[in-house]
Amino acid sequence: MSTTVFLADDHTIVRDGLRYLLEAHDNIKVIGEASNGRDAVKKVKKLQPNIVIMDIFMTELNGIEATEQICKECPSTRVIMLSMQSSSESILRSLKAGASGYLLKESAGRELVNAIYTVNAGRRYLSTKVSDQMAGAYLKQAEGSTDPLATLSQREREVLQLVVEGKTSAEIAETLFLSVKTIETYRSRLMQKLGIRDIPGLIRFAIQHGITFLE
Repeated sequence: MSTTVFLADDHTIVRDGLRYLLEAHDNIKVIGEASNGRDAVKKVKKLQPNIVIMDIFMTELNGIEATEQICKECPSTRVIMLSMQSSSESILRSLKAGASGYLLKESAGRELVNAIYTVNAGRRYLSTKVSDQMAGAYLKQAEGSTDPLATLSQREREVLQLVVEGKTSAEIAETLFLSVKTIETYRSRLMQKLGIRDIPGLIRFAIQHGITFLE
């Protein structure tokens, strides 16, 4: 029986390359793909693949937030993060969101296939470089460092990403099926929690913490 895989990456050339790589294996079948996190969640809920290969940097909903939603709503689906982002913060946040594996794009290839087999068997897979980063991150946590994103709710993190992507309150309200007044409340609350008073400050924060990125 084939292992079904879903690809979530904002670059078409990356998705095409991964599809070609994975479908060279008879027992792996790519059944869908998405270019942004919100679309990925919607399609994964419908298709219920065994494995999702997820990038972190995607529009509308970043890969970490998409992973958290997928793991909550599709408990039989496992997520492997495949990203250029190697910071310990991104790795820790991905694993806390429910990811079962984390690889860097520089190490993709045969290692990705091994990760799929490992994760599909119910085990965790971290590349060597990621494991080293994790060790350093846990040492930092033991010394008392904190993650400012932990103070925000899931909805506040969603609103934060959409705000820094330049969406108006009306556009965000339409995307999240909420009222404009509710979005304004979330926006005010998250800025208060983070101690940030303006949009440029939010943008800097979002880039520093891997929520969004500069092209």
